[in-house]
Amino acid sequence: MNGSDARVAPAVQVPSGNKLVAKLYAKGVQTYTCTAGAWKGLEPAATLADRLGRAVGLHSRGPVWVSTVDGSAVEAAPVDGARNDVPGAVPELLLKAKSTRGEGTFAGVSYVQRLNTKGGVAPAGSCTEGAQTSVRYEALYTFSVPAL
Repeated sequence: MNGSDARVAPAVQVPSGNKLVAKLYAKGVQTYTCTAGAWKGLEPAATLADRLGRAVGLHSRGPVWVSTVDGSAVEAAPVDGARNDVPGAVPELLLKAKSTRGEGTFAGVSYVQRLNTKGGVAPAGSCTEGAQTSVRYEALYTFSVPAL
């Protein structure tokens, strides 16, 4: 498996020295809250499916990805400047793992990519303080580990 089946913007490519171990497809929502009159990202909530469409994980605030098959997890943070804007969708991102837990799917993950994004953009215009809204989105998440 490699990333050559989809064009990946240079800004969000995984650094050399890492190898792809999983590709999971997310369907869910990006939830926003109104702060100081503008919509700000609060959290994602998505189900992760394998290439056969089986639900195998969850994606939530952190951001964190958790396997519902083996309990492993990875928490990651966006890499500064590693984003690719997508018209009408949340940007593609490269995230670097902060911590991992357990054995299995997410054990030892070093990088996460958010690719092929659809939807999830915060509503335009003003909002009422404290209001929340969820916007449907889809993305492909890839998970890489250090190549030994």
